[in-house]
Amino acid sequence: MSLKHEQTGRLARIRQSFFDLPTWVQIWMMFILGPVNMATLAFLNQPAGVLIAALALSGMIITVAIVIAVGGFSKLAAAGHVLPWTPLVLILTFARPDGTAVYQAFLTALLVINVISLAFDLNDLRIWLKSRAQT
Repeated sequence: MSLKHEQTGRLARIRQSFFDLPTWVQIWMMFILGPVNMATLAFLNQPAGVLIAALALSGMIITVAIVIAVGGFSKLAAAGHVLPWTPLVLILTFARPDGTAVYQAFLTALLVINVISLAFDLNDLRIWLKSRAQT
């Protein structure tokens, strides 16, 4: 099998694994979770804006790397969010930076959305770890 064919097959599996997710998860990822975390780039000039963007975006980047490595979405992909978003949530909860009213409203939305995501992610990671322990 050629490398090009192998890569095309991997991309097709990743795409199919995304569409195999429940519709509400697809909508959550595409229209809420992804856009809100990417919107951190609009606040780089705010206090701790670079740190917040780095943590938010690294969660997405690590997850994409996991999805590519395993050839699709799996419970392991949750680890990509858990690692950087846990400190992000702690910062937004206990050491929230100052900033404009718009920035504060955005940070609240980012916090709520990522806490919801982490609730699912922690459970998914727990399930994945438990399945690995049983093998």
